[in-house]
Amino acid sequence: MTTEKTYFRPRSLEEAVQLAAAHQHDFRFLAGGTDVLVNKFHETDTCGCLIDLTGIAELKQVYQEAGRLRIGALVTLDELQRHREVATIFPVLPEAAAAVASPVIRKTATLGGNLLCENRCIFFNQSEWWRQAVGFCLKCSGDTCIASGGKQNCFSKFSSDIAVALISMDATIEVFDQGTRQDIPLESIYSGDGVNPRTLSPAALIRSVGIPLDRDYRSVFKKLRRRKSLEFSSLTSVVTTDRQGHIQIVLGGVDPRPVVVKGTTADERGALIQKAVKKARIVNNDPYPRLYRKEMIGVYLNASFDMLNL
Repeated sequence: MTTEKTYFRPRSLEEAVQLAAAHQHDFRFLAGGTDVLVNKFHETDTCGCLIDLTGIAELKQVYQEAGRLRIGALVTLDELQRHREVATIFPVLPEAAAAVASPVIRKTATLGGNLLCENRCIFFNQSEWWRQAVGFCLKCSGDTCIASGGKQNCFSKFSSDIAVALISMDATIEVFDQGTRQDIPLESIYSGDGVNPRTLSPAALIRSVGIPLDRDYRSVFKKLRRRKSLEFSSLTSVVTTDRQGHIQIVLGGVDPRPVVVKGTTADERGALIQKAVKKARIVNNDPYPRLYRKEMIGVYLNASFDMLNL
C-alpha cells in the first residue's frame, strides 16, 4: 500500500469545495486532524488526498448575527473552553469542550471536527491486524455486526460530546456545499446508520454553528468514561430547559445517532427519562457493559433534573 498523499491548503471555502469536487472519491477535509490522522494510522481510512482547512480565516470567528451566537467550525476546543462570551451565555459548551480528550489534543481539535467525528466501536477502532484477527465487521466491509451478531445494522456509537450539548439548545449549522449556503438543524445531519452516520454530502463544509440567544438556556452536562482525560464517551447526557419551560434531553454514546427527547416542565420526569432509556439502542460495543450504561442513563438524568430543580 502506498503511503504517498496529495495535500492541499486552500485559502477560501470556494477553493476548498472546488478541490473536494475534483477529488470527490478519494479525499478528506483536515482541520485538527485528531480523528482523521488516527483513522489513517489504523487503516480504517485510506483516502489519498487531504484538504487542509486551517488557512481559511472565516472559519475561526465567533460573533453574533441575526439573534444567534455564531461559532466558526475551526474554533479549537481549547478556545471554546476559554472563550468568555461563550462561557457567559452558554456555559455548558465550555464544560462539554473540557470533557473531550486531553488538554494537548484540545489545542488542535476543532468544533467542526468534533461534530463530524466518526462513530466508534471497540470492534472497529483497532489496528488493521487486530480487526483482521477478530473478523471484519459491517463498518469495514464485513458481513456481521460483531457487537450485536446481526447482519443488517451497524450500531457503532455516536461520539461527539459537543453535538449533544448543542442539539439540546436547538443549534443549527451553516453548511457550504456546491456554492450554496444554508442553515439546517444540527440534529438533522446524523443518520442513525453506523456505517454512514451523517447525511451531509462528502464535499459539504460546516462554516459555523448557530445558537439562539433569546432562550435563557440552563443545562446540565454529564459524561461517563473510565478516565477523565482522553476517553471517548460511554454515555454523554445533557438536559436543557429554557424560560418557556421547554425541556430537551439529548444522549450520546448509546446509539448510532444522538438520542433526543423533547418535553416541557409540565411533563412527568419519570416518563421523559423512561422514553430516553427506551430510545437508546445500546449494544456491547464499549468497555462498559450494556446494562450498566443503560442504568446510568436514568442515574444521570435524574441527577440532572434535580440540579435544574425540575
